[in-house]
Amino acid sequence: MTDKIAEVKTELFTIIDNARKKVCGDETLPQFNIEIPADTSHGDFATNAALCSAKAMKQNPRKLAEDITKKLDLKGSFFSRFEIAGPGFINFFLDDRFYAETVSDIIGDGADYGKTDFGKNETRLVEFVSANPTGPMHIGNARGGALGDAIAEILKFAGYNVSREFYVNDAGQQVYKFGASLSKRYEQICSENGQALFTRLSDTIEKQEAGTRLSDAAEPNENDTRLSDNEKFAQSLYSDENNFPMPEGLYLGTDIIIHAKNYYDVHGNGLLKLPEEERMNTLSAYALPLNIDKLKSDLSRYGIEYDRWFLESSLAEEVPVILEKLKASGYTYELDGALWLKTAELGDEKDRVLVRANGVPTYVVPDIAYHYDKLVKRGFDKAVDVLGADHHGYIPRIKAAMKALGVDPERLDVVIMQMVMLVRDGQAVKLSKRSGKAITMETLLDEIPLDAARFLFNLREPDTHIELDLDLAVEQTSKNPVYYVEYAHARICSILKNLSESGFEPDQSGNLSFTVPEEKLLIRTIARLPEVIITAAKNYNPSEITGFCIELAGTFHKFYDKCRIKGEDEDTVKSRLTLCLATKITIANALKILGITAPERM
Repeated sequence: MTDKIAEVKTELFTIIDNARKKVCGDETLPQFNIEIPADTSHGDFATNAALCSAKAMKQNPRKLAEDITKKLDLKGSFFSRFEIAGPGFINFFLDDRFYAETVSDIIGDGADYGKTDFGKNETRLVEFVSANPTGPMHIGNARGGALGDAIAEILKFAGYNVSREFYVNDAGQQVYKFGASLSKRYEQICSENGQALFTRLSDTIEKQEAGTRLSDAAEPNENDTRLSDNEKFAQSLYSDENNFPMPEGLYLGTDIIIHAKNYYDVHGNGLLKLPEEERMNTLSAYALPLNIDKLKSDLSRYGIEYDRWFLESSLAEEVPVILEKLKASGYTYELDGALWLKTAELGDEKDRVLVRANGVPTYVVPDIAYHYDKLVKRGFDKAVDVLGADHHGYIPRIKAAMKALGVDPERLDVVIMQMVMLVRDGQAVKLSKRSGKAITMETLLDEIPLDAARFLFNLREPDTHIELDLDLAVEQTSKNPVYYVEYAHARICSILKNLSESGFEPDQSGNLSFTVPEEKLLIRTIARLPEVIITAAKNYNPSEITGFCIELAGTFHKFYDKCRIKGEDEDTVKSRLTLCLATKITIANALKILGITAPERM
């Protein structure tokens, strides 16, 4: 697999190190750096070898640089020349061989270009989204999906063995609250007021196919003809807080009403005869699988497929085992009838309750069991959690628990993701009351293209707030970054097609020549993809990839505007056409990492 930048750096390090040893002998010297200068007109690579060695050698850095350069041997290397700059930097210039080989190697790698063995096939379990299954996914989950899926693919390209996982919270307090909310809405539907409302709407509203826009999402509207009967019923019931009040603390989304109404339509009011808890469990058992199926279908529409959907309920037998392990660790104590974990001794800000005085474990215990399962029972080298900004305090307590269980807490990496604000016409889009105070991911994808969502959500670092401009996301101009990048790919496809019809094909023989600065800049840019992927993998930061895509598209457009292809001599046409193909491969592979299509025409 091609990583020309790494290959060149390794070669240059050996050249510099050998020359420095000839000048400085076996003296123990500081490690020197090799960097790519911001302005490559002064060199393609630069080293501080003389500067960092001058003090130990008690020499002037500039003079030491002159002595080192006298011993440099570039014969047969990727470098044609060097020069000394400033107080003692040594700059190196790439030979034409580098440019020709890079283009040929990228074409040889094809769909595998960008992949490296950096990760040494270590295992990584990336858990992301893990939205509460008691309601629809919101806009934050949309960012988490784009982010987590891209991180998983980046790690795969970087040489890790990666699994994607969704943790389903199908047990505990949130499911109890879900059942209580369904039960209350079911009671209201069965009530005299509920029946009267249903009769009124049935007499006046014809059933229509469901569908909404983000711009409509601020207020319920029972007269919207695009909604189904039960959606209109849910909106009307939801809006009438006087006749249909909800106790504080229950879920308020219209999806709860729709589930209760759908159950009523099939089974009638028979659940009213049951005890409250049995009614809650029955409604929850009916609605929860439907919600989980909806999560799966929405995420599949979003281009995300998981290796496993892990149910919290499957940990029921593991929770007592984990509690016994924690007790045996010596890091627990009892106070006021509750069981506590000494997390303050293990890096957290304070101790945490594991089991309440009533004997019920807190929510953190299944989470501890889940991470123990990932890292110990299933043996992943590292677990990577993608979590929302409200989980900052969650990290030290889970790491503390891992430490208490004898698991290295550094095997858990957490990516914290900041909030998203949607903007239309320069104004923030109002949150939707009818969906429980959150705009759903489904509604978002009805508004903007999938490619735009996945690109724009990864345009900034995960811990940076994002303003997603809905107008920009659908704009087909260079202002829209995903359109700008996709257009570059489509433009190359058009060039290759047109030249092929004229009898010109890329040169697969490797007999290539590149002499123009714009050609060389484009080749240096496409050569960086493996390095960009490794950096993104180290930092769990897909914005490294989106930034690279935008830079590469701009570099290609400049190349194409400056360097004619059609009408030049045959060797130039073939070389530039081959460079276009290598660039096409690079863009397509970078977009694939982000889960974005590379269109052949636009």
